[in-house]
This record gives sequence, C-alpha cells and structure tokens, in this order.
Amino acid sequence: MERRNFLLTAAGSATALPALTATQAAAAPGGDKLALPVPGQSAALGTAGRNWPKVGGDYGNQNYSPLARITQRNVDRLGGAWHTNLEGGSTSAYQQCTIVVQDGVLYVETTQQNVFAVDGRTGKVLWKTGLGSETTNMRGVAVAEGKVFTISGANIVFALDQRTGAVVWQKQLIIPDNGGDDGCDNDSGQCGGNSGGLAGAVVHHDGLVYIGTEGSTAGARGRGYALDAKTGDVVWTFWGPPGPGEFGHDTWEGDSWKTGGAVPWIHPAVDPELGLVYWTFGNPYPRTDGSSRGGDNLFANSIVAIDAKTGKRRWHFQSVHHDIWDADNVMAPVLADLLIDGRKRKVVVYGSKTCYFYILDRRTGEPVHGMEERKVPQHALQKTSPTQPFPGGEPFVEPYPRFDKTTKPVPFYPAGGLYDVFWDRATILFPGAGGGADWGFPTFSHKTGYVYVGYGLVNSSYSNTRGGRVNTARPLGELFGGGLVAVDPRTNTVAWRKEGDWSLAHGNGILSTAGRLIVQGRPDGVLEAMDDASGRTLWSWQCGAGVNTIPVSYEIDGEQYIAVLAGGNGLPFPDIPRGDHLWAFKLGGKVEQAPAPTPPSRRNQIRAAAVTGETAKNTVTLGRVWSTQTGAPGTTENTVAQNAMAPQHIAIPVGTTVTFSNPAGNQLAHGAVAFFDAEFDTGLLMPGQSATYTFTKAGEYFYNDPAFPQSTGKIVVK
Repeated sequence: MERRNFLLTAAGSATALPALTATQAAAAPGGDKLALPVPGQSAALGTAGRNWPKVGGDYGNQNYSPLARITQRNVDRLGGAWHTNLEGGSTSAYQQCTIVVQDGVLYVETTQQNVFAVDGRTGKVLWKTGLGSETTNMRGVAVAEGKVFTISGANIVFALDQRTGAVVWQKQLIIPDNGGDDGCDNDSGQCGGNSGGLAGAVVHHDGLVYIGTEGSTAGARGRGYALDAKTGDVVWTFWGPPGPGEFGHDTWEGDSWKTGGAVPWIHPAVDPELGLVYWTFGNPYPRTDGSSRGGDNLFANSIVAIDAKTGKRRWHFQSVHHDIWDADNVMAPVLADLLIDGRKRKVVVYGSKTCYFYILDRRTGEPVHGMEERKVPQHALQKTSPTQPFPGGEPFVEPYPRFDKTTKPVPFYPAGGLYDVFWDRATILFPGAGGGADWGFPTFSHKTGYVYVGYGLVNSSYSNTRGGRVNTARPLGELFGGGLVAVDPRTNTVAWRKEGDWSLAHGNGILSTAGRLIVQGRPDGVLEAMDDASGRTLWSWQCGAGVNTIPVSYEIDGEQYIAVLAGGNGLPFPDIPRGDHLWAFKLGGKVEQAPAPTPPSRRNQIRAAAVTGETAKNTVTLGRVWSTQTGAPGTTENTVAQNAMAPQHIAIPVGTTVTFSNPAGNQLAHGAVAFFDAEFDTGLLMPGQSATYTFTKAGEYFYNDPAFPQSTGKIVVK
C-alpha cells in the first residue's frame, strides 16, 4: 500500500526567514508586512457576523468576525456589558466551552453538565438543562434545525429544544456492542467499542451532527460519528485505527489496532462545496512505547478528509509516523482561500505540537509548500519510522530546547528536540506534550491574511513506561512560557511573534475581527485585544478565572459585543484559577472587571504539603518517600518516583542547616543539586554518606537527584 501520498518525492524547504518581534513588526511601514491581498472566501463556508453560528465561527473554523464597530481606535472604551456566574460562582471545575450565538441568544455549557441559553443583551439565563452527573470536557454545542446538540459525560448525545431546553431526543453512544466481537477485553476497556468517551465541540451540517471521541491514553479505539440530526441515529462511523480490510489496517502490527488510540477529540471543519469533513486524529496507544505497534499507525497523527455523507476516506495526510512523542497535532483545522503565486488555492491549515503548520490543498491533500521526508534518529526497540515529513517554510516555534530561555531542560535528564528517541531513561523533549500550539484554536484574518495561533513552551519527559517507569510529562520544577505568533500561510513563514509568561496553547483560542483586532485570553484571567498587524496590546480585562476558550463576537440592534467564558483549565498549569464567568463586552459598558485571582505559578510546582524543618529534624532523606502516616521517611529505597526525597517539600527559617542523607539501607548512590540557581550541590552520596548546607537567603529552591533526576524536591526558606 502507498502509505505516504505526495511525500516520497521530496520538495526542498523554503529558505527560513527571520521572524519579526512584536516591536519590529509595529515599527514596520504600512501594510507591506501583511499577507495581502486576501481573496474572497468560499461563500459555502458561511460566515459569522450578527450571529456566531458555531464553534469556530464558520464551517472553516476561521474564528473571524466581519463586525467592525469595535476597532483599534475605540477599543479602549470597551467595558463589561454584563457578567454572569453560570454555576453560582463555583470554582470546582474548569471550563472549555466556546459560546454559540443565534438571534441574540448565547448558548453555552459547563463541565458541571448544564446547558444554558442566555440573553445576549442582559446576561439573563433564559433556560438551563442538566445532562446528568458524570462530567467530561464540554467544548461547545451546535445550534441548528431548532435544536441545541450536545454531549454528556455519560456518552449520550442530546438534542434539546432551542426555545425551551427540553430534551427532543437522546442517543447513547460507546456501548459494549458498538465495536463488534473483536476479542478484546471489554471489562478493562482495552478494546475498540467499549472504551473512551465523547469529546469535542459538536458540529452540525446539512442534517448531520458530527461527534468525536477521546481516551487514547487508556487504549480507546478512536472514532468519529455522524448522526442524523432529526433522530440521533448513527449514519456512519469512521474508525481512527482501521479494522481488517480497511485502508490503513496494515500499518498496525498484529492486533495493536484494537487499542490503537487515534481519537478525534477536537471538532472538525466542513467544506460544503467539496462535501468533505476534515477531522484530526490523535496519537496512538501506548503513547510513548512503540514496541508493540510496529508500522506507521494510520490514522493516528493524521488529518483525514472524509466524505460528509458516507464516511468514506477521500484522502489523508499523516504529520507524524509511528508517534512515540505524544505529538498528536489535534487542532481544529482551518479552511481558507489564499492567493499563492497568483493562483487561488483552497487550503486546509493543520498542525500544532510539532511547531509546524502543514498547509494542504483541501481537494487532494497535496502539500501546498512541498514536503520532505527526512531521516530522523532511530531506535530499534521503539520501531521508529525511518523518516518524518517536514513541510516547506519554517516552524512557528523552534522545535528544540534552548538553554538560554524557558525551554531549558531540568538538569541531569537526557534532553533532545523533535523526533529524538528514548527508551528506558526518562528523557526531556521539546516541543513535548504541551508545547508547540497543542490545541490552540487559530484564527485566519480576512484583513491581514495571517493565521494566528497561541503556543506553549513546555518540556516533557518520556520513557517507555515499562517495568514501573513513570513518564514525567511535565518535570517538576521546570519553567513554563509561551506566546502568540502570526504566520503568513502563503509561504508558511513567521511574520511576527509575541513571547510572554504564559503558555497559550490549551484552548486559548483567538478571535480576529474586521475592526483590525485579535482577541485572546490567558491563564491568569486576562483577556487582551491586540493590534492585528503587530500584536501590540491595546486593551485588557481581568475576567476572574483563566480564559481557555475562544472569544466570540455578535451584534444586537447594531451594537457589537465580544463575549467569552472564563473558567480556567487543568493544563499545562495545574493551578490555573477556575470559575464560571460568562462575560459580554461593549463600547461604553459599565460593569467593572473581576478581582484578579492568584495567577498560576510559572514553574511546575511541587504540591505536597510542606513539612517543617523541626518535624523532619532538618534532614532530607534521599531515595525515600515521606510517609504522612508515620511522619517519617519510608523504609525502602525508591528509584522511580518523583517524590523520593523525604520530605519532598520542607519549610525552614533563614539560617537553618539542612542535612541531605543517603541512608545506609539504600543500595545506590543519590544526591541533591539545586536548579536553576546553583545554590547547593551535594555531589553523589554513597549509602551511609551525608552532606550539609546552610541556607542564608530566603527563597524557593528546587533540587533533584543527579542519579534519578525525576525525583525532585523543594526547600522554602523564610
């Protein structure tokens, strides 16, 4: 089977262009730096405007509004039109839902499994419908045919009456016989048909409702569903890992396809003219161990163009063959029409975690800027692919760690970049599980021609997880960062970037408008409106919780609003402030900002409760785990845990001398070395040896074991 269409004939990469900083872009003259002209977009993709008819704004997920009453010149007058706490002010759950607006009514749902219709002028809740108690990520409804379509944590698809919220029909999906008699173990969930859950925003088009799934980390066999919007009946199912007799089945070794992952957990795009649904499928299972699933593992790490009515594959492109890096590239694809070398091209922009955009002809899947299959590092036990595809143009983020910025690896780990290999030793890699653009929800601006996306600078550490090894997807003590980047899709090169303190790659979607604004929220609760030509901040607002959703715009009686749900998230910062804040803004709005919550830490914090120096006898016992039951170090050596420093978190006053001890009962050498401040270094201590250090300055000191670097501790000196 020809498994890599268009790739075996390599095309040379375009020469990398130097990226403008936000400051440089702001100083550049006029419009010559913009990706102009932008041709008229396909009318069939629809458009936002008075309404925001679906998550993504239109069928192409452009997240663009043609409304232009709020502009760069008057955005400083933007204020709160109204504010509503959907769940009574609860901070127990994060929120990932993007708003849909029809005829002045906002439709929004919460992780708590409630769907709301809200008056877009006043914020008054018109109706509320509960879907049950089993929670899941709720990323947005579809509104069509007089119904509101959504999913629930119990894997039920609901159609609600748009006027009242009453249940019109409901359909249970992912049931035991859903995958057929394939010989898997249904009880453990390690089989196709009875594992995973429903996921992603719901999309409706031409009488069908498209529903995705999640669960690749548990061995779910991914699939995308098309349901009849009138009845809920399943019209077709597209399986991420193909079954026997299906195209791509031979890219899975043995029966590995049965638990192969490849879940479509973000909503697709639709091209009504071509009759195609563009769906992105996630990483294979096991996530970081390729030894049991030889082959390219289609359709993992792929975008698939699927016939909208029949569910048949028209074409596919796999951005990562035989993934072992969690580089799933699941991002809602963006459809756009571009002028490239004087020729109008219908393209789909796809990609994320690898730090590259893959820009493809949406009729055929052919790479618009060429594609080169390059040799990459190999590992026989991991059964790595000999090559990986690199698109023409340049990455929008450097896909390798840097030792002079946020991506510097925690010391003593082996470290590498895109496609470096690993096996039994936990290895820090960048982009990593939260790096690149992850699921950042880009926007395509009709005014600048740029594609904008938020990105994260977040290292990950992987081993193959066998023999009790643990992946430290975000090593303790590491730094977080990120930014916003504008890419010219005509050349797939960076126009400018705006780097900052926060990762902006986990639901931090971007709205672009005809008023020449781009709007994006941050994990610290701040919503920003920026100049679309440079990224310069023109207005900001504290929403009271992290903004990990896409801002939207709508119009009522000629007045433009911008709205967003601010509820926080759990990744990549585990302490992103959570809430239930539904905001709408307008020029001259009088509602004040929310009080600023405690922002997330810019380091991956150790969250074990502090033990006083007095309790620990001012001693840290290396290679042991602290017992909260006995209030003392454990009695057995541990070389795989992240908390094999006893205690892992110790609080002491200035002037305290701490003893680091490798007890005689251990078998191996251990140590304690501070990072990134080089405050202390015990060197390697053999069993029975110890070292001391006196802390004379207040601060927070992270350190790890040079022999087993995943074991990390923290000393807080006050």
